Amino acid sequence: MADEKKKKVDTKKDTKKVETKVDEKKKSTTKKAEESKTVNKEKSTNTTKATTKKVETKKEVVKNNEDELVATATVKYARISSRKVKIVADLIRGKNVDEALAILQFTQKAGSEILIKLLNSAIANAENNNQMTHSKLYIAEIYSNQGPTLKRIRPAAKGSAVRIRKRTSHTTIILKERD
Repeated sequence: MADEKKKKVDTKKDTKKVETKVDEKKKSTTKKAEESKTVNKEKSTNTTKATTKKVETKKEVVKNNEDELVATATVKYARISSRKVKIVADLIRGKNVDEALAILQFTQKAGSEILIKLLNSAIANAENNNQMTHSKLYIAEIYSNQGPTLKRIRPAAKGSAVRIRKRTSHTTIILKERD
């Protein structure tokens, strides 16, 4: 009986020791957490200051570009891969409008047909909406991005199926006037 009472008293002492150790650990971790919070606050204020500076520089760039007249035309969901359009778009980037039309008419690529229609639309937008002169127009930007892909299935050997991807593209032309 006396041995059992001693064991109970010993276990109570051990639990008290463990509890005090746990309390000390909690206190030290809370101090560390508070220190890290203050450091994080300082870092976050520094990063917000840096991001506001970046935004301000972007605004200045936009203000400088407002003086220029720009005409755009976009075709979306064209049933042609953007890779095929980019090949032809690289040929006419930076060229005068008349020169670009001549290049497109004699290029035997699938993308040239779509780009001819798109370029004619951009020219019409420039002349009618922005009163820009036809002879000064040039292709400032032209890019083709990937659109959604239509996924189809074709039967293949041994009862399997093969995925067919019918790709689409979004193409944009931006025209500006030369000085």
